[in-house]
Amino acid sequence: MTKKLVIVGGGYLGAQLAQTLEHDLDVTLIEQRDAFVHVPAMIRTIVKPSMLDTVLLPYEQLLTKGTFVKAKVTKVEEQSVTLEDGTKISADYIVIATGSTNSAFLKPAGTSIDDFRTVVVNLHNKLESAQSVVIVGAGTVGSEMAGEISSAMPEKDITLISSDSTLFSQLPKKFATSIMSKLKNANIDIKFGVQVTNLESTSNAYSGALHLSDGTSIEADLIIPAVGSRAVSSLVCELPNSAKRKNGQVDVDAYLRPSAYPNVFCAGDVANCGDAMTIVAVSRQIPWLTKTFKALAAGKQLEQLKPYSPWKKAPLFLPLGPSKGNSYLVVGTFGDWVTRKIKGENLFIDKYRKLFRLNP
Repeated sequence: MTKKLVIVGGGYLGAQLAQTLEHDLDVTLIEQRDAFVHVPAMIRTIVKPSMLDTVLLPYEQLLTKGTFVKAKVTKVEEQSVTLEDGTKISADYIVIATGSTNSAFLKPAGTSIDDFRTVVVNLHNKLESAQSVVIVGAGTVGSEMAGEISSAMPEKDITLISSDSTLFSQLPKKFATSIMSKLKNANIDIKFGVQVTNLESTSNAYSGALHLSDGTSIEADLIIPAVGSRAVSSLVCELPNSAKRKNGQVDVDAYLRPSAYPNVFCAGDVANCGDAMTIVAVSRQIPWLTKTFKALAAGKQLEQLKPYSPWKKAPLFLPLGPSKGNSYLVVGTFGDWVTRKIKGENLFIDKYRKLFRLNP
């Protein structure tokens, strides 16, 4: 009999893994929402909300042989998952890929895509009427957002707050120096080495005054938090012998298993496996998972297979609007043209619309 694979979570890892394996295993993909949110494009949607219809992708056509179930999973056991209505779905293998939370305009806080649309459009309206904009957090999301807003609305006064003394210290100095230069050339004020002591929300934008750790304050018409992701791991934490980190991620073994259950796997943002919470990480995990499940379905033992190996130096693509930015690849740092062609122009929109069998 064909082995049954249940995937909990229809984000980047879950959706692609389900489609990749649906002709090799009996695949069921379970997701609470009726549409996939293409996160890399969401930053640009706050300056161009007309893009929303192209980046919110319905699940109906994703699978041709596998099964898509719109539901919430409330419990994972060794050989089954339980849905909110009490339905049990049996499985030979289970992958928990419940992802992470982030700012409210990047990822939906709830299950309603219509509510998420409203959040994005409301933020766009606030941005249009604001003169002063402060972005709290200068990682990839905060820096990219500053670049997008400056590119589309150059009249805005933009401040970017970094708790570190520099940007992207984990990458070669050339990358960080170039990004800082481009941000400053766009008249973006970067405040280094300070923390906000009175941040009202880590997910929702608001207006008001920010008090900084150096004793200064900033008044802003719009304050946008960009303080990073937190893994959604409540399902995994209920498994026997699971261990959660401060950022919500759950420890996994060399085969991406988070608990005493030998056939339950955990991948994507929720797994503490040595990768960052990025789509680039998913692009490495999916081929390994695909090869592993095909081998297991063919009768191989997991211990006979090669363990997962995370990125040593993962690529990073950081557009600052459609035409500028920097990219880090294993072979070096690249500038505007490479970043524009790889990500900045299209933000991988066509790639994921094709995945979901939608027209470009």
